[in-house]
Amino acid sequence: MTGRLLSSNQAKRVDSKAERSLGLPVLLLMENAGSRLAQEAIKSLKGRFSRVAVFCGKGNNGGDGLVCARHLLASGFKPDIYLAAKKKEIGREAGINLEVLIKLKAKVTEVKAKNLARVRKKIAGSGLIIDALLGVGLKGEPRGLYPDLIGLINACGARVLSVDIPSGLDATTGKIPGSCVKADLTVTFVAKKRGMALADGPRVCGKIVVRDLGVPL
Repeated sequence: MTGRLLSSNQAKRVDSKAERSLGLPVLLLMENAGSRLAQEAIKSLKGRFSRVAVFCGKGNNGGDGLVCARHLLASGFKPDIYLAAKKKEIGREAGINLEVLIKLKAKVTEVKAKNLARVRKKIAGSGLIIDALLGVGLKGEPRGLYPDLIGLINACGARVLSVDIPSGLDATTGKIPGSCVKADLTVTFVAKKRGMALADGPRVCGKIVVRDLGVPL
């Protein structure tokens, strides 16, 4: 952990170097991220067993959220997990973690346009929403179902924890080209991202906590 600010490309290179040069698999980095997220989520809840909803995209950011959900389950919580894609579209390491949750009989819902209203009702009264929709690799504005999910998260009134960066915020410029989650807490990894300190970044990140992944910068 350092005071350095990383651009989107630099953040992605940290993960890439960990895998290529050090031989650390993405699955391990995802596990480390998810476990640290769960620790911060539980700390945020101050020990109360409130309802938790975890919104996951289909990439590695979503995978971190899925691991976090498993660790919350192991700690006695019963998180509701919402996917911004079909289960079969969640591939690679994120897909492996999704399969584990399914085997554990966790509550996993594929969000579609036709069930948005039901999801909105379901998350009302949640103590914490975990935003694991989009990560530092986002280019341009969120598309498809993502703007609807971002709007739903912002309108629900619950405390929001964003994974690595609020979904919709450009990790390099701090600009918001479309919809963006407004987080109360952002748990980011290895180092803060440059966009957190620029333009709209400070307005939407809330409190920023930096956690390590077991990989030096």
